[in-house]
Amino acid sequence: MWTQYFSPATRDEAIQLLADQVQVSQANQAALPRLIAGGTDLMIEFERGVRKSCALIDISRLPDLNTIRHDEAGVIHIGALVTHNDVVASTLCVERATPLALACREVGAPQIRNRATVAGNLITGSPANDTITALIALDAQVSLQSVRGVRTVALSEFYLGVRKTVMQPDEMMTEISFQALNPNQRGVYLKLGLRRAQAISVVNCAVVLELASTGLIAADDGGASSASAAPAITDVRIALGAVAPTIKRAKEAELSLVGNPLSEFTINRAAQLAQAAVTPISDIRSSASYRHDMVGVLVERALRQLASGEANWASPTLLVTSTAHDNTGNANVSAKVNGSDYAIPPHAHDKSMLRWLREDCGLIGTKEGCAEGECGACTVLLDGKAVMSCLVPAPRAAGADIVTIEGVSNHDAQLHPLQQAFIDCAAVQCGYCTPGFIMSGVALFAENASPTNGQVKEAISGNLCRCTGYYKILEAFEQTRKKIA
Repeated sequence: MWTQYFSPATRDEAIQLLADQVQVSQANQAALPRLIAGGTDLMIEFERGVRKSCALIDISRLPDLNTIRHDEAGVIHIGALVTHNDVVASTLCVERATPLALACREVGAPQIRNRATVAGNLITGSPANDTITALIALDAQVSLQSVRGVRTVALSEFYLGVRKTVMQPDEMMTEISFQALNPNQRGVYLKLGLRRAQAISVVNCAVVLELASTGLIAADDGGASSASAAPAITDVRIALGAVAPTIKRAKEAELSLVGNPLSEFTINRAAQLAQAAVTPISDIRSSASYRHDMVGVLVERALRQLASGEANWASPTLLVTSTAHDNTGNANVSAKVNGSDYAIPPHAHDKSMLRWLREDCGLIGTKEGCAEGECGACTVLLDGKAVMSCLVPAPRAAGADIVTIEGVSNHDAQLHPLQQAFIDCAAVQCGYCTPGFIMSGVALFAENASPTNGQVKEAISGNLCRCTGYYKILEAFEQTRKKIA
């Protein structure tokens, strides 16, 4: 799938290697090299044959790019290797970058969010991507580094069209930054998809409001008496996704709100003006007219939610175990799988981790259902995190600690409680998807011994079963919860 696979140990090494490989590619008129971190888009492109073979430079273990920090000036800095689940798990982001946290939670499923990076989502450049809309509403900027130095670009100026950006072939995105929300600011992100998880946006919307005073109180109506009791909006940003080649700001709607309180009148007027700002297209997911109507619906819902002050955040399910670790910088050509060492031979270096596990390690319990991160049958634990192994390059396993379905039972060959519950509750039919469900469940119960029904559903949102109605599967999870809680 790729011609060469590099694993640099430092940022400077990665940037120099990228510059060198760009020169080699241009001299040979070959496909340009690509940086890979999560790889959840690149691996699908290789699998579908829509991306030519090229050199890959794996930056997923660089030590200084995986942090979220808040500086003295009130700016939040998100490193290029920060995953969507890192943001979801960050109290700072939930409280001071709410639209981004909400958007990150809408991306894929927990296994995808454990690998996919926010920076990668921005670079992919689809106008339907969740985090772009949220970060434009937060007025974010990105830092791009090459051997020539570092430049900073406003995210609103980063996109030239659908999946087209201002990045040069030898540049690496190293950071995303934006001002944290202040006490007199509120933000929200809403998405309309065709299903609850693993869905691309039909329309999405992010809104950030700034008020003249703290405390968000909406006026009852458009009358002067009620409006005078509510704080006026001093600034607002409304960003809309999946309705234009790039993310669209609803400027007229924003202007209509500034200087006014949130009221029935101002909310309805802003929603109508937001509709007027877009001319969406029809595609396989939606007609243009439906998108147009839904822009108004989402903007209205977002403003009403901000007006009411209702929290839209529940404790997330990350599928990250308490033993999560990462052997950063380990360049070994072997991995520890279920406690035993397995080599990654040269012929396996252009495979996915899924195929290496099955074909070279003989661990065939991990199944290939789609090879595109849609079905979850290939779920394994990689350094303590549930991931889709079809979306991980085999060389990334070097030095890692991996657990597959074969390693779930203990040394006395006693089944994990969830495995036994699947038997007791008849939660298995053909059984092909079962290893993936079990691996997601093992991670869930390691993270939370007493998950709610909602948390169970979030945990298995990346796992598809083509046989059952999920009732017996959910029953097995409930039986396990009662046994181990």
